[in-house]
Amino acid sequence: MSSYYFEKIKRLHALAEIGLEYNTIPYDMERYQEIRNISLELLEKLTHIPVKEIVPVIEEKNGYRTPKVDVRAVVFNEHQEVLLIQEKVDNCWAMPGGWCDIAYSPAEVAEKECMEEAGLKVKAQKLLAVMDKQKQGMPPAFEYVYKIFLLCQKQNNNISTGSETCDVGWFAEENLPELSLPRNNEAQIKMMFEYFRGERSEPYFD
Repeated sequence: MSSYYFEKIKRLHALAEIGLEYNTIPYDMERYQEIRNISLELLEKLTHIPVKEIVPVIEEKNGYRTPKVDVRAVVFNEHQEVLLIQEKVDNCWAMPGGWCDIAYSPAEVAEKECMEEAGLKVKAQKLLAVMDKQKQGMPPAFEYVYKIFLLCQKQNNNISTGSETCDVGWFAEENLPELSLPRNNEAQIKMMFEYFRGERSEPYFD
């Protein structure tokens, strides 16, 4: 079995599921349903496992729920400033990041989100923290979330806004802007500065 095609088909199925969950246009719903069915058929052919046995494993629906995973790229510059993006959704600031996508590793998500939201090419280098959002004094949410913070090294100095951001910039620890609290809080960012200064070395976890 080709792992490459297996992961690509799973990614296609995940996109179809997202479309069915958030779309309300009948024409699009029909197409997303067709894509879902095709991806399931391909998975059946590739794995030789019946569709009825595949669906309970890869589709959560209202059954067994698992935490969602949010990845944040922690990027510093030579002036000891952290990279933050201003979210269009609330006009507040956060480290670049977002939900993990199917077929992407946490490192790839951090690098991708940083490019998409801040226009900056980075390379993920080190795991800093794995946090349970519920234990971090953050606003409640419908999803139960694990947050992964990865130290990333910038590959250039180009920053620019993306489709979900209205500004991007570098900030000193003592001059942080209003933070997007569903995404990160001051205690978390200050912890990242402690890692940057070498005051912490071992990864934090809840």
